[in-house]
Amino acid sequence: MRRITAAIAACTLAVALGVSVTAATETVKGELVDVQCNLKDADNHGADHADCALSCAKKGAALGIMTADAVYTVTGDYTKDNNQKLIEFVSKNVEATGTVTETDGKKTIQLESIKAAN
Repeated sequence: MRRITAAIAACTLAVALGVSVTAATETVKGELVDVQCNLKDADNHGADHADCALSCAKKGAALGIMTADAVYTVTGDYTKDNNQKLIEFVSKNVEATGTVTETDGKKTIQLESIKAAN
């Protein structure tokens, strides 16, 4: 019985360690973009794409903060009610603070605060 319990514990630990998840509070700076449009074409950002991004954001599309090296998908309360708290920031440069996680190379940020970047 002890061997079975030890084997189950070892397997559980191995699975838990195999999933690469890190979490830390960070501040990221970048442009708030429509994640899906940006994945389709990295040029889908900025003033030329603002109307499309705003339209998608109002429909509840996933938004993310595009930095020089990654896009952090926004999660949490700021995404409620079809991104109501984020609408004013769509296609603008922002400074956002929150809990950043990474799983399988995809980064997310659960926002604690967001403001226009200087």
